[in-house]
Amino acid sequence: MALSGNDVVFLARGKTLEALRAGPLRVDSIEGDFTVSVRATNEPAEIGPVDAVLVAVKTWQVPEAAAAIKKMEGDSMVVPLQNGMEAPEQLASVLGPGRVAGGLCRIVAHAVGPGHIDHFWAEPSVAIGELEPLRNRTRLEELCAAFAAANVRCDISADMAKAMWEKFLFITPWGSLGAVTRMPVGPLLAEAGRRDRLTKALQEVVALARARGSVLGPEHVEKTLAILDGLPPETTSSMQRDIMAGRPSELEGQTGAVVRLGRGAGVATPVHEGIYAELLPLERVALGK
Repeated sequence: MALSGNDVVFLARGKTLEALRAGPLRVDSIEGDFTVSVRATNEPAEIGPVDAVLVAVKTWQVPEAAAAIKKMEGDSMVVPLQNGMEAPEQLASVLGPGRVAGGLCRIVAHAVGPGHIDHFWAEPSVAIGELEPLRNRTRLEELCAAFAAANVRCDISADMAKAMWEKFLFITPWGSLGAVTRMPVGPLLAEAGRRDRLTKALQEVVALARARGSVLGPEHVEKTLAILDGLPPETTSSMQRDIMAGRPSELEGQTGAVVRLGRGAGVATPVHEGIYAELLPLERVALGK
């Protein structure tokens, strides 16, 4: 969006902030490599009024991001793009009603280092939409148009909750099982026992989504398996990569969320519970607990 001429400010910290200030931001992409000089700060109050805030942090950093956004001037629309289901509610609890939209992104990419991104698979796309009535819905259309002008496919979803559940269904069971087996998607799906375990994990998320009011069915399990079968066989999920590298991960926002929300909704999630129990000690070490 910065490359296409929008007025964009990055709120960052640490080595990422240093890299963005030294510039330029570097993106290696199957859509075409580019560099762009960007504005960056670690002081929310310095940014001034903005139309929209894209929350592009890990799930476990959302509460900290919410506190930072609260220090920003104005009444901006806030759009979380995390993999999980809980970020909108976490943000709204701090920022108040009518400001937080639902959102998700579809891309396979990773950070090579501070200020250097490698986008190596999948056409980038974003979906945004209302989860509750927004104070200024026209900002959804304006943001979507800005994405489109930046050559990023964007859709305004009529059922944003369902779209988020579909993304959650795709990323969480695969990431959970990938993290515990430490296998990329090709070998993970090639063996019948592992494939059956993944299928059962997918079914748990579908049951949870239905219990929470979204209309997902068995066809979504098959559709998700077909998408995973179509990935390059060496592909891994972001949560899996973080856990394998000993970094803090989105375990709580993904696997833990299935277990937590399942208990709240009375939905059994034995596959996710087993994986969560196995991975939680690694997560505690990564967090220094």
